[in-house]
Amino acid sequence: MLKKLPPGQFETEKWPILHVGDIYEFDEETWDFQLFGDVKEVVTLTYQDFMKLPKCVQTVNMHCVTTWSKFGTTFKGIPLRELIKLVDLEDDVKYVQIYGYYEGDRFGYCANMPLDALLGDDSLFVYRWKDEHHDWQDLDPKHGYPVRFIPPESFYLWKGTKWASGIRFMRDDEAGFWEELGYSMTANPFKEERYR
Repeated sequence: MLKKLPPGQFETEKWPILHVGDIYEFDEETWDFQLFGDVKEVVTLTYQDFMKLPKCVQTVNMHCVTTWSKFGTTFKGIPLRELIKLVDLEDDVKYVQIYGYYEGDRFGYCANMPLDALLGDDSLFVYRWKDEHHDWQDLDPKHGYPVRFIPPESFYLWKGTKWASGIRFMRDDEAGFWEELGYSMTANPFKEERYR
């Protein structure tokens, strides 16, 4: 795997924990995942439905806007493209917001991205991980258990929504949680797109 440090970043072997708000407490009975927005019909998945979806294993590099980069973490999860197969999109859908729990609100956090950048194996809703210092293990609650989104490395990691709860499909781009506070809409680490 190519190991290229974006400008302004330093390499770490740790996986630092950064988040805002409280840590979501998973309850399988009440958890679900919604696919909504510019779709013909809203789809709601239970935890069991979600975990039955096809999975893949992918090794990715992560780059945080706070300047750390971690290379070569391997994740197991459900590719975003598998979720797209479950909905009938309206015409001209080009963007998504990926939602997650924040302060008790299941849609309190979100991050925007262009849909066409998320169709590969490196766009995963992950639940297990390993690296050269750790064997396979479930995500812990602080890292987003039961499932979080890991974006391609062409996005800073704030686009990697923790405690993921749904995807809104959109024709037009809209700012998410951090973007509303002045962070970049496109967030490419290799172009150092940290802020608007």
